[in-house]
Amino acid sequence: MTLAARPAVFLDRDGTIIEDPGYLGDPERLRLLPGAAQAIGRLNRAGIPVVVVTNQSGIARGLLDEAAYQATRARLDRALADEGARLDGHYHCPHHPDITGPCDCRKPGLLLYRRAARELSLDLEASWWIGDRPRDVEPATALGGRGILVGGAREPGFAAAADLTEAVSRILTSG
Repeated sequence: MTLAARPAVFLDRDGTIIEDPGYLGDPERLRLLPGAAQAIGRLNRAGIPVVVVTNQSGIARGLLDEAAYQATRARLDRALADEGARLDGHYHCPHHPDITGPCDCRKPGLLLYRRAARELSLDLEASWWIGDRPRDVEPATALGGRGILVGGAREPGFAAAADLTEAVSRILTSG
């Protein structure tokens, strides 16, 4: 028996869920943004899958390795769990086009979203994208979903919200 496809919320990590210190390789430096865990918890309680898709070019640049990324990912999961929230999936691109060449997984590429949809039975056309940069939400247009920029970012064609809390409130009241 397969699950029916369901809408999800795709989140950028750095600058959307956590503070962005630049090339985060030390799990102890991870800091949740105010209200982020509570916003994710609201999506969890509403039964909406929450998936992180993040570019991690620091791996290609040699500033951190895969093990450091995974340790930081585990720290994020613990920090969210401590606040009663969880992420249903993590996907990351370790490449940088100037170093490793072009790839389909680097945002705004679509590979990681399509992989998440396949692995988690998600309906991309009914899904939402939230991030602090246009490349975080541009896949929404390509895949038929809706995007919200947070943290003061503005881009024609996308809604804007002050932070993840406001973006999640908009999603949950959109009907």
